[in-house]
Amino acid sequence: MTKVWNNMHGPGDVLVACAQSLRDLQLDYADIYMVHWPFPNHHEPGAHLEGRDPNHVPFSLEEYMGVWRQMEKLVDMGLARGLGMSNVTITKMEQILPLCRIKPVVLEVEINPTFQQPKLFDYCKAHDILPIAYSPMGSPCRPERDTAPGDLVTFEMPELIEIAKAHNCHPATVCVKWAVQRGQVPIPFSVFENEYVGNLKCVTEDFLTDEEMETLRKADRNFRLLKGQVFLWESAEDWRDIWDREE
Repeated sequence: MTKVWNNMHGPGDVLVACAQSLRDLQLDYADIYMVHWPFPNHHEPGAHLEGRDPNHVPFSLEEYMGVWRQMEKLVDMGLARGLGMSNVTITKMEQILPLCRIKPVVLEVEINPTFQQPKLFDYCKAHDILPIAYSPMGSPCRPERDTAPGDLVTFEMPELIEIAKAHNCHPATVCVKWAVQRGQVPIPFSVFENEYVGNLKCVTEDFLTDEEMETLRKADRNFRLLKGQVFLWESAEDWRDIWDREE
């Protein structure tokens, strides 16, 4: 699974980006190729929130479908087996899906115990789209630009801590167990073998009980941690405009 980045949304760019990714990965095709963000707003690595880029624009259905048509051609060419979207709201999906010749099989969005997105989760399931959860542990190491005063810390949730104690594990392990048992695919990041092996192993044993799953469902704080401020356009009121104010 890999993605087309925001600065490769132009005519012909998607094929170039996909071909480069396949070369880098030494693959003939990708199981899933995704559109990373629903607009062409780009930032360089390490960007800060000092003003707004005058070239940034809000979501445009016409622009997005131009990208999606290129994505569909990748499937026709055998370069991708399936397609996916990322950071798309229900409001946007309602506009996009009726126009798709090849519909997405996955949607990658932020989902963790503090931000469970139940409406979007149910929408995906109803449309045979598998939710992929980035920041499944609340992204405690996210860039400073994605932090704000008053942000919640997922690992400090009392409900999560209590369940972790009952299973004699770290709250991070409970986050992974909860995600898989709920029906989304968590994608925790680690470069340490003991951690990524542990993440895989933990979902095959010592399952959370129905009562624990219900406790976590009720513990949802509806608190988005990855707000995407770096992509704001000049006329936007605040980061909630990126998400169509669906929270």
